[in-house]
Amino acid sequence: MLSQLRPAVVMVALFTLLLGLAYPLGITGLAQGLFPAQANGSLIRDADGTIRGSALIGQGFTEARYLHPRPSAAGDGYDASASSGSNLGPLNTDLADRIRTSVAEQQAETGGKPIPADAVTTSASGLDPDVSPAYARLQADRVARARGVPVSEVQAVIDANTRGALLGFIGQPTVNVLLTNRALDERFPTR
Repeated sequence: MLSQLRPAVVMVALFTLLLGLAYPLGITGLAQGLFPAQANGSLIRDADGTIRGSALIGQGFTEARYLHPRPSAAGDGYDASASSGSNLGPLNTDLADRIRTSVAEQQAETGGKPIPADAVTTSASGLDPDVSPAYARLQADRVARARGVPVSEVQAVIDANTRGALLGFIGQPTVNVLLTNRALDERFPTR
């Protein structure tokens, strides 16, 4: 029995060291060396080093001078500890009522313009940092009025912060709300 137990214990110890310690440390070191910003959460910092957020996690902007993100079903909104969708199906009346109300509010704000789907629907995680270029452009009038600048200048900032599809064909173009709002603050500072 001892002859069978010894190789089993040695193999468990060897694979624990190899796969439980060496491999994770190696991958962490490789990620830190090759992609340090991404490995540390894609944090966005001010000039003084203060962390303002992550390019990967949505934040709830509500002021008129900022682009607003997608609605969030995560806790009280953009709560990373409660990240999830609403789990309401497409035939659920609560979901239909919420979307109908959101569409009416958006159309009242934009003068009846067509509303993109991401303006009234939540993402699966509730923490989506991006909106569609159509939703970002839909908000340009409100942002321009609040900042006292021409709409074309706000649209230029939105266009400069629009990322195309990955490799030109995977996914859809997106606008990162946090990065675009920071660019708006830099270009058109407000009091």
